[in-house]
Amino acid sequence: MEVRRILVPVILAVLAVGGLTVPAAAAPPVIRPQPRVVTAMTFNIHHGEGTDRRLDLERVARVIEGRTPDVVGLQEVDRHWSQRSDFVDQAAWLARRLGMNAVYGANLDLDPAEPGGPRRQYGTAILTRRPILDWDNTLLPRFEGHEQRGLLRARIRVRGVPLTIYNTHLQHNNAAERLAQAEAIERLIGRPNESFVLLGDLNATPEAPEIRALTDDMADTWVEGGVGDGHTYDSESPTVRIDYVLASRDTVTRTAAVVTGDPTASDHLPVTAEILLPGPYLKRR
Repeated sequence: MEVRRILVPVILAVLAVGGLTVPAAAAPPVIRPQPRVVTAMTFNIHHGEGTDRRLDLERVARVIEGRTPDVVGLQEVDRHWSQRSDFVDQAAWLARRLGMNAVYGANLDLDPAEPGGPRRQYGTAILTRRPILDWDNTLLPRFEGHEQRGLLRARIRVRGVPLTIYNTHLQHNNAAERLAQAEAIERLIGRPNESFVLLGDLNATPEAPEIRALTDDMADTWVEGGVGDGHTYDSESPTVRIDYVLASRDTVTRTAAVVTGDPTASDHLPVTAEILLPGPYLKRR
């Protein structure tokens, strides 16, 4: 080793005197991580019935398909519920049609229409192009005589990064009940170390206390990336923003949009947001 340390600089000096150069060692390639981008959609599908009172799940599927989201939170989804939706398992039907995975949160769960038949259920669903690692549905506070609501959760991975998707539909006619439900959602989500997205028909406008309770801790993707008022209801002549894509504050919103391609598909317009997840190139806030 001692002889080598002496000879190497001598050889380099001789080459330099002779007008020769020694090529530098090739620099290793720079590996740039691919952006971890998720397109999320929330859509209250009104059990597949459009503003023309026509049941048409294919129309709902086309609206979703037109935006190619990675994850979709659906509200007002029937599962063998009644004749109004032909007793179809709507989440499973849409998942097959769109080539996505699905989980379903049954907030109403009734006995079968006929003995031995499937249970009649009504609630929310999450569709995703990613494999679902685990999921659950938690019932939210309910005032007497009102509809049971829930928080559906599904966990996926995006380029190796875990992401939790939540989906909910808050009470439509009682602000105090919505606030209790929003506070319960905050407790259920907590302060996780992983990124999350909350999708839902929250049935309240952004200045309402129940919405502020959520957006105090979460990013409102419309505020960060939307243009205009973001109104979603009712679909044919929208005057209020009650449908939301919220996200953990370690994410960055690239864009947000209200989908207006077919306002007859449901009484709500869907909302999409393109969300950048944190990685080696993006420090958590």
